Amino acid sequence: MLYMVRMDVRLPIDMPPEQAKEIKDREKAYSQVLQRDGRWRHIWRVVGQYSNFSVFDVPGNDELHELLSGLPLFPYMDITVTPLAHHPSDIT
Repeated sequence: MLYMVRMDVRLPIDMPPEQAKEIKDREKAYSQVLQRDGRWRHIWRVVGQYSNFSVFDVPGNDELHELLSGLPLFPYMDITVTPLAHHPSDIT
């Protein structure tokens, strides 16, 4: 099942830079594992914001929740999930 997920990151302004870097490094490694195994199909940055739109391909809600809650930045994110269905006019 495909899901479009918007993630808006809001790190605390008083977070030490070295702590922020460590969390971001773990986030990148975690997300790249999911991208390589095909569950995190696409990721696009929202211009001018610390946000992204991503497309996940997982069997269902529970797995998506598990993946998202495993993100190191999860405690600092506002997340919106939209389940997707194939459009009848799509030629692919």
